[in-house]
Amino acid sequence: MRLGVHINRFDHPGGGPALGPELAAAGAAAEAVGVHRLTVMDHYFQMESNGGAEAPMLEAYTTLGFLAAHTSTVRLGALVTGVTYRHPGLLAKIATTLDVLSGGRATLGIGAAWYDREHEGLGVPYPATAERFERLEETLRICLQMWDPDTDGPFEGKHYRLAETLCVPAPVGSPRPEIMIGGGGERKTLRLVARYADACNLFASTPEEVGHKLDVLRGHCDSVGRPYEEITRTLLYMGDALEEKDVDAFLRDIEGYARFGIETVMLAPRTGEPAAWIEEFVAAAALRAAELG
Repeated sequence: MRLGVHINRFDHPGGGPALGPELAAAGAAAEAVGVHRLTVMDHYFQMESNGGAEAPMLEAYTTLGFLAAHTSTVRLGALVTGVTYRHPGLLAKIATTLDVLSGGRATLGIGAAWYDREHEGLGVPYPATAERFERLEETLRICLQMWDPDTDGPFEGKHYRLAETLCVPAPVGSPRPEIMIGGGGERKTLRLVARYADACNLFASTPEEVGHKLDVLRGHCDSVGRPYEEITRTLLYMGDALEEKDVDAFLRDIEGYARFGIETVMLAPRTGEPAAWIEEFVAAAALRAAELG
């Protein structure tokens, strides 16, 4: 089992001027200890559970571009981009730029969006749930069309119409940026994973519940004729063991998920100073997690 780090707080005691150096140090620390993925949240406002809208929040893709310049091996992405945040053609161009400038290390993490306050606060339309999922599927199709070197024609959907799907320069990752869909909805989200995604991201609840979600995903894969094993299975973990830096407790928590086929666990530290936390906790946890499987 591999580990990733999900940077989700920007409340550094040094304030805004300290964030650039802290993120650079976090990137260096992550690569030094063998972290596989480094992700950030994609939100306009900080989540209520992390201090609320008045707490610091950075724009995700600007932050990822900064991290790309300060890393060389770790995979980079948002966990996850709300489909409502950016027009899909622009989103594909942004993800492509990250992929090109990082040397093929970009992941497009995407989901149906859920945080209504940030949409209303900044005047961004927030459609009903059913429409957001329709837009999510169209966005996935647009991205795949823009990343197909043999297809640059129009796209005609219910919600989006593109006269051209040019994307130059093309992604440098092989064969394109990885697509990760976040969420565990069994009827819609996991169906989209089976049809369009390279990876899924589930929440750590219980191993049995996650195992059930993966069984549902396997069924959707069977329905569309896709090998289940092609999909990378990741998990977002936010347990108390992270704050307490208790490696033994953390390994006990995730051992059951490994048995059900989770390959990468994304760790979400509750700190605005992730570099030191990576050096102190993740370095020890990564070595022992590699023995699980």
